[in-house]
Amino acid sequence: MDHLLIAPVVLPALVAPFIIMAVRHHIDLQRIFSVASAVLLAAISVTLAAKAADGSVYVYELGDWPAPFGIVLVLDRLSGMMIVLTALLALPVLLYAIGSGWDTRGSNFHALFQFQLMGIMGAFLTGDAFNLFVFFEVLLIASYGLMIHSGGTRRFQAGVQYVVFNLLGSTLFLFALGTLYAVTGTLNMADLAVKVAQIPAEETALLRVAAVLLLLVFAIKAALLPLHFWLPSAYANAPMPVAALFAIMTKVGAYSILRIYTLVFGPEVEATNGLTQSWLLPAALLTLLAGAIGVLGSRKLGRLAAFGAISSMGTLLIAISLFTPAATAAALYYLVHSTLAAALLFLVADLVIERQGRWILPQLPMPQSGLISALFFAAAIALAGMPPLSGFLGKLLVLDATRNDTMATWIWGVILVGSLITILGMARAGSQLFWKGHGLPQETADEPGEVPAVAAPVAQLPFVACFGLLFGLVVLTVFAGPATRYAEATAAQLFTPTAYIETVLGTEAE
Repeated sequence: MDHLLIAPVVLPALVAPFIIMAVRHHIDLQRIFSVASAVLLAAISVTLAAKAADGSVYVYELGDWPAPFGIVLVLDRLSGMMIVLTALLALPVLLYAIGSGWDTRGSNFHALFQFQLMGIMGAFLTGDAFNLFVFFEVLLIASYGLMIHSGGTRRFQAGVQYVVFNLLGSTLFLFALGTLYAVTGTLNMADLAVKVAQIPAEETALLRVAAVLLLLVFAIKAALLPLHFWLPSAYANAPMPVAALFAIMTKVGAYSILRIYTLVFGPEVEATNGLTQSWLLPAALLTLLAGAIGVLGSRKLGRLAAFGAISSMGTLLIAISLFTPAATAAALYYLVHSTLAAALLFLVADLVIERQGRWILPQLPMPQSGLISALFFAAAIALAGMPPLSGFLGKLLVLDATRNDTMATWIWGVILVGSLITILGMARAGSQLFWKGHGLPQETADEPGEVPAVAAPVAQLPFVACFGLLFGLVVLTVFAGPATRYAEATAAQLFTPTAYIETVLGTEAE
């Protein structure tokens, strides 16, 4: 595969400093290089995913050092799917930021955006647990800069809370990695899978500690209750295009759970078998309910979208927590859907906020109200899981995959009730914003000047970005059959990691 496998990490890592050093004072050039990088990144990602679609596993050894001694990047079906999703999300979000002018409201937006993509791509491609930590830190630094973009006291306070909470997660991550290395002598994921399986049962106490610490770290990243408190304020107060990109960041936590707990601490590892599943499922059920109730009780559009993202993460983690091929396949399909749906809702929320403020109250007519209301309706039914969009199919897949589980009654009940509550919350918000055309939004602004003039010029590029995401949801619905088959093949590859281990280590796994 030559050097193509490292390109999704290297490309944004090169473009970001180039933007800072060469064109930092020319916003048009920044936009050109940033969009060109995003388009090229999407093409590279699709090419890589196509190569891995037949079940092949590809390894890139940095410095030509073989695993487990050197750092490796690994491409399989799962990582290929995730980098394509990231690239195809980044492009419309970037176009929205440019069209709405968000990229001009602070410094270095495009450079930070590229660094953010570098961290996300690296997290999905790395085959080394320590480098997963490194890319998590790249994510944290870049996301903090993006989150406080354009400034403001409220945004800065939410950013500090976000950083402190995630630094706690990073500290736990280091403790977990140190413990894991002390027990196994390696942090290469494939090598860990071999070493962990060889540890005698009576010597697995520290191994179990490491497994639990890692799950806590990934639960923080995935906003799993009760470790989700950082997300509503952070996402609600971040610039909405940034929050839309952040829709993929919680999926980094879900991806890490899938990767580590099928490869390293798989169901066949007796020492950790049942250790995580016993509380991951109840926490996921509570996360779904908390998100749905938050949607119903939200008074601001940003928090509505943020709690919608939490609710969708609850549904996703319910499927992941079962650790069966069928449930994992359903989770992968729903993962793609929920990322696109959450991002769309954040962008639509920004369209409304830019015209008449962030509060969910009866409003005066605004420019292109009919078009925005249609987009809000589409995003709402997608995130709530109503037909005809892919959210309905995703939830059906999750329900079908869990019907034989001992907790099936609870799972079905919580998903259905959570969906109903989410529908009610979205309907309440939509009726307030688009049907009850009386009241003055200027009276409810949080800060002076927060609500722009209704007669402000209306850009078209933000609508192109929103319809691009909606088109992605439609494609996922129309091609649900092929997408589901790909998810099933990916799940099968995850639960039979022999090819992954042998390819990375260059030898037969024992």
